Amino acid sequence: MALAKKPVNGMKDILPEEMQIRDYVMNVIKETYRSFGFTPIETPCMENIANLSNKQGGENEKLIFKVLKRGEKLKLETAQTENDVVDFGMRYDLTVPLARFYSNNANDLPSPFKALQMGNVWRADRPQRGRYRQFMQCDIDILGEPSNLAEIELILATTTTLGKLGFKNFQIRINERRILKAMAAYSGFAEESYDTVFIILDKMDKIGMDGVAEELAKNGYAKESIDKYLSLFAHLQGKEEVADGVAYLAEELGEYLDTEIAENLKEIAASVNATKAADFSLVFDPTLVRGMSYYTGTIFEIAMPEFGGSCGGGGRYDEMIGKFTGNQVPACGFSIGFERIILLLLEQGFEIPGQSEKIAYLIEKNYPGEKLAQVIEQAQKERALGKQVLVARMNKNKKFQKEKLTAQGYQEFREFFKETGI
Repeated sequence: MALAKKPVNGMKDILPEEMQIRDYVMNVIKETYRSFGFTPIETPCMENIANLSNKQGGENEKLIFKVLKRGEKLKLETAQTENDVVDFGMRYDLTVPLARFYSNNANDLPSPFKALQMGNVWRADRPQRGRYRQFMQCDIDILGEPSNLAEIELILATTTTLGKLGFKNFQIRINERRILKAMAAYSGFAEESYDTVFIILDKMDKIGMDGVAEELAKNGYAKESIDKYLSLFAHLQGKEEVADGVAYLAEELGEYLDTEIAENLKEIAASVNATKAADFSLVFDPTLVRGMSYYTGTIFEIAMPEFGGSCGGGGRYDEMIGKFTGNQVPACGFSIGFERIILLLLEQGFEIPGQSEKIAYLIEKNYPGEKLAQVIEQAQKERALGKQVLVARMNKNKKFQKEKLTAQGYQEFREFFKETGI
């Protein structure tokens, strides 16, 4: 029986054309984030299963690729529960590993610490356009900064990077988890219902206000609370400017919304709009929830019109590190949807700017060995001048070979035959 040549479902092989673009994008991301003072780190691809399933990862905790115990520790014959056979899991994001990393290494890190982390993560999700079971994440996080300077720097660094990659007219949608809670409390929902209410609210863009009302009613919530809740969103339509939306809620919610929370969000928007280096709009979106339950304050998402959905997001998670150390550390992060960005660039026919000249040396199969070194020496001289030089044997079907190389960006061909020499 022949071995399977296709990758497993939800994962993919990356061909050279895409790999070149991925390398370019990674370099742009790293250079830009370094200019903002972020420092690269790396964490393992596996974490203790208890860290990954501590009820902070939302729906992603249902998507963990779990790793069996090994050797003598794996006792299938006596196992009664999953805990008896599983001890590790593949990380489903980079935030939980970062919190563990910081908790373990805080004494050797500056405060605040600005972390840059890029790496693969794994989720047992249903594959679809721009969504895979193994995919690259690109995160920046600021740990130890309690003020809104963290949010401002994260939004500016992320949007500056997207601007350098040629993206325009995108949105950064912003909200606050404490505003979500204040709106729910004002409407009469019990605190223990918030998570369910927010999960339903998060579907607003797909099912509309009537669909949200219907689902809330199906879950047994009082009509009075549902009507009061949805009237807030109805009055917020058209108030996409952060200052306008927050001002309305501050007046309407009264004592339910701390004025400091409202002012904090307005400050973030004012600072970002005054100093941004890319062409985007900052939009207040009261329906933005973010699925991770570890968020405690500001939350944001990147909305790309070309993709028709989120291409990244993040927020403040001030209580996560305390789960490891017992001491709370303010933390905020932003993640670019790397795979979706690459997908959009490929669909747009993106060409890497400023690429070196690419030359192919094609050498006839029976080219004299004593002259081969001369050809390679010539190639070395051109490489030293910054050119990309491929030295390869000439195929029988030379036309097809050149077509393939042209598709890879080779603009010039030099042919070496045994009769003519170099």
